[in-house]
Amino acid sequence: MRWTALALVCSALSAQTPAAVRPMKLVDLLEVPSLGDPQLSPDGREVLYVLTSADWKADRNVGHIWRTSADGSGPAVQMTNAARGESEPRWSPDGRVIAFVATRDSDVAQIYVINDAGGEARQLTHHATAPGNIAWAPSGDAIFFVAEEPKTKEQRDKERQKDDVFAYDENYQQHHLWKVTLADGVEHRITEGDYSVLDYTLSRDGSRIVQQRAPSPLLGDADKGEVWVTDAAGANAVQLTHNQVGESDAQLAPDNARVLFRAGANARFESYYNENIFLVPAAGGAATPLLPDLAYEVEDARWSGDGRSIVFAANMGVHSELFQVDVATGALRQITDGAHAIRAWAFDPATGRSIVSLDQPTNPGDLWAVTTAAATGQPTQVTHVFDHLARDFRLPRQEKITWKGADGVTVEGLLFYPLDYQPGHHYPLVVQTHGGPASSDRFGFAGSWGSYAPVLAAMGYAVLRPNYRGSTGYGNAFLRDMVGHYYKNAHLDVLAGVDRVIALGVADSARLIAMGWSAGGHMTDKLITFTHRLKAASSGAGAVNWISMYAESDIRSYRTPWFGGTPWQRNAPISVYWDNSPLKDIANATTPTLIFVGQNDPRVPMPQSVELYRALRSNGVPTRLYVAPREPHGWAEPRHRLFKMNAELEWFERYAMGRAYVWEKAPER
Repeated sequence: MRWTALALVCSALSAQTPAAVRPMKLVDLLEVPSLGDPQLSPDGREVLYVLTSADWKADRNVGHIWRTSADGSGPAVQMTNAARGESEPRWSPDGRVIAFVATRDSDVAQIYVINDAGGEARQLTHHATAPGNIAWAPSGDAIFFVAEEPKTKEQRDKERQKDDVFAYDENYQQHHLWKVTLADGVEHRITEGDYSVLDYTLSRDGSRIVQQRAPSPLLGDADKGEVWVTDAAGANAVQLTHNQVGESDAQLAPDNARVLFRAGANARFESYYNENIFLVPAAGGAATPLLPDLAYEVEDARWSGDGRSIVFAANMGVHSELFQVDVATGALRQITDGAHAIRAWAFDPATGRSIVSLDQPTNPGDLWAVTTAAATGQPTQVTHVFDHLARDFRLPRQEKITWKGADGVTVEGLLFYPLDYQPGHHYPLVVQTHGGPASSDRFGFAGSWGSYAPVLAAMGYAVLRPNYRGSTGYGNAFLRDMVGHYYKNAHLDVLAGVDRVIALGVADSARLIAMGWSAGGHMTDKLITFTHRLKAASSGAGAVNWISMYAESDIRSYRTPWFGGTPWQRNAPISVYWDNSPLKDIANATTPTLIFVGQNDPRVPMPQSVELYRALRSNGVPTRLYVAPREPHGWAEPRHRLFKMNAELEWFERYAMGRAYVWEKAPER
């Protein structure tokens, strides 16, 4: 009755007369929830998902579990509502119980179970450290999970006494696999040793487990991880891969004879290629790519019900789609096609039914149902969380545009038009470069705190999001253009894209702005030292000195192929590192530049931003460095996100438009 009443209230609210359609503001954008982790029920009739929204009072984003019918015919029902939220909803094999992870009665998250019909959740685990990556045993009598090893009594005593000096890169606890039985809550260790289980998947019959093991849980050790197979108790381990690339999505075929996994490598397991599907015998043997000549990037993959085919999600540049490949012949069939990006995906191998979260220009992620066996794969909308956005707000038109790079290679990107665009009128242009750089910008709402294109368009800006050289989804030659020289064509591609928008008659060449985060920050740092055309810039968590960055960052595997070795080896390619460092040419910079970084960023640590700030300030270039306490590489706290966007808009308005800007305030609620 409680859930029914909530559904009726939601229906009544949605039936009220909407306010006048208006442009989006920053707070509007930050209050758009995110939808993720869809899970199909065993009978295929229902789907669970997590809806995460900004909690301004707590200054964090909180997610709760919702349930709805998989065909979109029923109302959406909220299943959980704890103050600190819930995650990882997982159906039991019979569909009668839902397990999830939450932090409720202590500071350590635990596994809870709740009846599918609702009611109060029951705490199942009392583990010393937080369980995660949970999965039901096919028998339904136990739940598997991964957890960090607890600290020893000696470690805890030393911390209490503040005798807590630690060895750098050694202050971690290994992560291991456990299971807890549903009837009595007794926990059973599955793996043990001086390694970490990064991920795992149970075989469909529950007899075996495929695992990805690494020397440690540190991100920098991920490329040293390998795929292993054990029995359900963790014994009889067989190592299946022996390479120096990271693997993901490892899973046994329905007959347990083969394992598929993804890796960014070629057939010789050389690194820095688009992610592809590999197959390896479960008893051991050579791993081979299933689609060695695939022009796209495989982002997720699942075995079909009979194991004769594999369904996968592929990045195709400015959009991503579902495909199916015949394992025996390699015959490929595209299932979906549209101006969208797949954000999350649930797949039922028994029926071939998929539930996908599609990011679209006016909808940032509602769920849609797709039948793999259908001739067209036309999606059917399941949830309607974001329908109101197109009704309540004026949203920008976006389209794919293409241009030629300096060497004649075709490059593409997405152009967002100002809301009141009039042909023949020239508008200020914000060029936003994506992170990665092994990634791509795709069709979608573009409403994140890092880009907020709907707000920029509402203020009269055009926005260009170029998929410059080094992006994924365009084949290996396009991705590997950065190998040996990070800034060979990438920055030239961006500027050629800007020229294309100017040639289209959209952009004002006298009011150009650059912004980006992570690799987008790297690109911004390069642009301000390469051209004087920019009126303003914003560099978020960007690298400016590749030599010092190599040592400071928690991951180095990509940087080695970029520059041809480490900066510490004999005959090190120091000149390549320095020649590709924006700091080398910082004396050329004149663009007023904002700089943002998280104080606890391990990926592009704060010293990189300090180097840029000190250099610009020393040379008399207008600059400010904003540091967000507590934040890692991606900022999470709503007020920090709002500050960043406000500061950027004020900066852009001042230096590119010559007008004042009034900051938006966080809601009092």
